[in-house]
Amino acid sequence: MSTPEGGLDKIDQRGAAAGRQDGSGQPEAEDLDWRRVHPVTPLVRGWAVVGAAIVILGQQSLDGGPRGGLIALISSEYWWTLFVALAAIALVGWGYSVLAWRMTTYAIGEETVHLRRGILFRQQRHARLDRLQSVDIRQPLVARFFGLCELTLETAGGTDSGIAIGFLKGSDADELRAELLARAAGLKVARTGSAARTQPVPGAVTAPAGTAPQGEASDVGPHDATQDAAAPAEGPEASPYGPTAPVSLEAPQVPVLSVPLGRLIASVVRSGAMITLVLWALAVLVVMIATGEFAVMSASLPAVLGAGGYLFGRLTGEFDFRVAISPDGVRLRHGMLETRSQTIPPGRVQAVRLVQSVLWRGRDWWRVQVNVAGYGGESEEKNSVLLPVGTREEALTVLSLVLPDLGVDEPRRILDAGLDGDSRTESSYVTASRRTRILDPVAWRRNGFAVTGRALLMRRGRMVKILDVVPHERTQSLGLSQGPWQRRLGVASFQVHSTQGPVQPEVPHLDAADAAQLMAEQAMRARTARAAAGPERWMERQSE
Repeated sequence: MSTPEGGLDKIDQRGAAAGRQDGSGQPEAEDLDWRRVHPVTPLVRGWAVVGAAIVILGQQSLDGGPRGGLIALISSEYWWTLFVALAAIALVGWGYSVLAWRMTTYAIGEETVHLRRGILFRQQRHARLDRLQSVDIRQPLVARFFGLCELTLETAGGTDSGIAIGFLKGSDADELRAELLARAAGLKVARTGSAARTQPVPGAVTAPAGTAPQGEASDVGPHDATQDAAAPAEGPEASPYGPTAPVSLEAPQVPVLSVPLGRLIASVVRSGAMITLVLWALAVLVVMIATGEFAVMSASLPAVLGAGGYLFGRLTGEFDFRVAISPDGVRLRHGMLETRSQTIPPGRVQAVRLVQSVLWRGRDWWRVQVNVAGYGGESEEKNSVLLPVGTREEALTVLSLVLPDLGVDEPRRILDAGLDGDSRTESSYVTASRRTRILDPVAWRRNGFAVTGRALLMRRGRMVKILDVVPHERTQSLGLSQGPWQRRLGVASFQVHSTQGPVQPEVPHLDAADAAQLMAEQAMRARTARAAAGPERWMERQSE
């Protein structure tokens, strides 16, 4: 029962065992080593129930006023019942977590990752490694005290396609991530029982985890580092298992850049959310002084807390943001209260957006966001940022990590034209007609597109400049839309439908003939690029 993209299957525990299929179409048994997560996991997860109970009791105390609710209970002779209730809730929460821990096991197969869980309703989930989009290591605040991490696998199966394996020791999570990325890349991991054979891999660097490559790695650019680490080289006699990855050693990485804390704080201060919050607070203060009613403050408190929470989340979530490149993909690490380590394999990025608000124009700062299949819902905002704030050079460097070749002789010229140019300054982009200025009087000169050998570039916006880049082989579908005024003017808006995420590529108000021609030609380019893209497992492609 595979999903259309083959990303994730959900089957009942009583169903047939998952595995490969033989020539008759029947499942082929696979010897899986089922493992449990760390025994401290119930303690880490059980705190959520206790925290929720404390929040509920606190709300009831505020609702009861100074003479009722929780305060009245503490002041009475039955104060001990409060602690008994909290202890009972803690026991129930931790007891349930213990049962859930005992019923949760995972296994790593040759082609899939398996996860069993559930107390009353048993569920087994499978994630195909050839559809693996990214591997993240998440470390919440409570788990950090115990040195535990949660491993999250995102596949190309939609918002709920991820598999979360947690919690694991930090070293075990790093080793498991290296193994999964090696298998997803097409390398075979030979096993003897539960131990992995660490035969050398042609072209692989067997440096301990966290160490830099030997030689002058600091002088090598990100593209050279990726090619050198992943390129085949002379090695020992081939293993009967095919290319074999030493999963006990993590692939080396080359640091690319990091975001200074001062720049991150300045970018949050210069954001639209901060300006809105300050203006709202000033308006509330003026109303309070004019009317003498302090109830205005309490009425506006939810809006202030919401905006403040968003800004605080931006600051803590993008704290200590670091970007590195390795043979298994682009590595991101960030977070203050909850640290996240993301690894996005090559070719998994569906679309890239470079965006600049008018408040960042003086510093020439840019924000880089991506669409990755599997990311979405609550994780979209946290996991879809490739660079929270950076200079133009840093933004283009990060773009080159996920799309190293645009297929043109002068990529910098066409990128700068997409970031700053309009119809008056250059002619490399097909732009909107002058008659569309009535529909978009500010940014009509900016609306346009350019086609290269590897990607489609779409720009728009004047106050908020946007440049969307979509590789041809990642084009999902195309669309044209026309409103009544657009039909009257003979123009149309062109859209590229990507996976769920912050990037929604579009070029508004093109001439109808240009939009129709672009749609036909881009469909042909997408089919041709997908046919020549090769296997999803990129190391298999390099070893051919």
